[in-house]
Amino acid sequence: MNNLLTTLAAALHTRQWTLCTAESCTGGLIAATCTELSGSSVWFDRGFVTYSNAAKTQMLGVSTSLISQHGAVSEAVAKAMAEGAARRSGCQVSVAVTGIAGPTGGSPEKPVGTVWIAWHIHGQTEAAHHVFSGDRQHVRNNTVERALQGLLDRLP
Repeated sequence: MNNLLTTLAAALHTRQWTLCTAESCTGGLIAATCTELSGSSVWFDRGFVTYSNAAKTQMLGVSTSLISQHGAVSEAVAKAMAEGAARRSGCQVSVAVTGIAGPTGGSPEKPVGTVWIAWHIHGQTEAAHHVFSGDRQHVRNNTVERALQGLLDRLP
């Protein structure tokens, strides 16, 4: 993870871009991982921990109708979270995650381990769906790694 973070930091710093996070199921773990690296204040701006639906709406501007229509764990909500974080922070880059870390909360349609990750990079947003196995910590740790690797892979 350290090499990934160092490479991501260098890529953002070179572009003079800042990153913000919008996190639900990881509860701030992506932001904490980013700020473990000394000097991260050059490229990391802020993290929004929006665990509840109300927080997603209040802090990121995700519409309640979008959450009602698609559910909090969905592509549409993940994208809206990433876009809202970028818009509210002024960052060029954001990553958002929403999912079901478990061990409770799953359903047949959205089992435990279901996670949507969205990346908003300089005006473009895309998302990916994952279903991670393992316990709660494993799901959260995998989400952090995939979120950061996905961000690095998508930087122009």
